[in-house]
Amino acid sequence: MPMKDVVKTFKALSDPTRLRIVRLLKQRELCVCELMFILDMEQSRVSHHMRVLRESGLAEDVREGRWIIYRLTDEARPVVEGLMSGAIEERIEGSGEAEGDARKLLECVRQDVRGCLCSVEPKEDRL
Repeated sequence: MPMKDVVKTFKALSDPTRLRIVRLLKQRELCVCELMFILDMEQSRVSHHMRVLRESGLAEDVREGRWIIYRLTDEARPVVEGLMSGAIEERIEGSGEAEGDARKLLECVRQDVRGCLCSVEPKEDRL
């Protein structure tokens, strides 16, 4: 891997929100609605962070029916697992954000956020 790609990876992971997203994507693929639910963020902010992660080669999006699903790239998975292990992972796991994200991810799955929130069509304005 060229040095510039290594630097891109570290820059992408230097933001706390992107680090949280990568940790979530390490566990499972997620759509924007699920990320919005877990992170308690607006769609535009989540999309911005996902763009940075895609440009760094850490994440990719795939169309699955009506949803765009985000996941770690095959190339990034071993890099992420290597970076987030040992003492670093222990420190992250002990943070309030990691614990909150884990709870919200379970709640997201339990509530079927992808099936419920993402499939709601916007209401048309009526005169």
